[in-house]
Amino acid sequence: MEHTVHSNYLRRCFQLAQLGAGNVAPNPMVGAVLVFDDKIIGEGYHQRYGEAHAEVHCINNALKSHPDLICHSTLYVSLEPCSHFGKTPPCADLIIQHRIPKVVIGCRDSFEAVNGRGVERLRNAGVAVVEHILEQEAMALNKRFFTFHQLKRPYIILKWAQTKNNVIGSNDDERLLITSAVTNRLVHQWRTEEAAIMVGAKTAVKDDPLLDNRNWYGNPPVKIIVSASGNLPGHLKLFQSGAPVLVFTTQQGKDEGQKRFIKVAASDFLDAMLRELHQLQLQSVLVEGGAQLLKSFIDAGLWDEARVITHTTMVAASGVQAPRLHNEALLQTEIFLTDEVAIYKNNTNHFIGSDG
Repeated sequence: MEHTVHSNYLRRCFQLAQLGAGNVAPNPMVGAVLVFDDKIIGEGYHQRYGEAHAEVHCINNALKSHPDLICHSTLYVSLEPCSHFGKTPPCADLIIQHRIPKVVIGCRDSFEAVNGRGVERLRNAGVAVVEHILEQEAMALNKRFFTFHQLKRPYIILKWAQTKNNVIGSNDDERLLITSAVTNRLVHQWRTEEAAIMVGAKTAVKDDPLLDNRNWYGNPPVKIIVSASGNLPGHLKLFQSGAPVLVFTTQQGKDEGQKRFIKVAASDFLDAMLRELHQLQLQSVLVEGGAQLLKSFIDAGLWDEARVITHTTMVAASGVQAPRLHNEALLQTEIFLTDEVAIYKNNTNHFIGSDG
């Protein structure tokens, strides 16, 4: 019975945490609820990077109407409370200050500045800490954060659209339009949830995309082009947005306009590029093509999730074939008008503590 009660309140924490999607990175998404006598008297979530954490919002929310009940309540938090001074004071100290007797956490924070220290500080102060309830769900909520800190690279999401017969693009210079307005909007939502978006040089030149999120609210992702030669026309729309565009190349390039060249070794290109992105604190990358770039990530096993949009009636007479995944597991499918959206995970790439 107690386990069920804890699970219900933690799931509310997960719901709250997701409200911070796209706004809190490189911090994790966190939600918190304060419960007295089986009633929520306060709740909150981490809303924006550099600002107050979930526990602060939750306790402040409870202070408005139930200040006398806080010291008799149980605090539920989706992630271990921090114990260090960063951009904000330690949440563990705030919990102790308000004499909250019991804390239930979804999972521990593997970030080296926390990593069990929050739990230790609470227990040393006499706070009862309950762990290992919905731990896998709690970790999945922050899969980008855990991948970044444990695997030392961004969380990689592959995305492409294909016809019913698995064609991803045309053989000529014409752009093949596959997705509907509804799924286009969905893709723009996805873009706001990731730190960066990446395309290959051929896609950048042939499709001349903006790679923005104009059809959805939120922060725009950092734009990345992979170009071995580094030779990219200056008139591309990507370079007209006013924001820097990272160009990964095997040649020495000179920064000009919006282009920011990053040279990496050809012999170790993908791994070296992901190390650079880790250094730049980019926790996740949405790789949108083309086929050659997507295939290179698949062949190297350097992907965590794939989102494939298939037009259920369109058949192309010819064209570039979509890549094929390896070691994938289907997580979910959904239909939007003429398009089927399938989401897969990589069974062989997972952070410590995930269910693989």
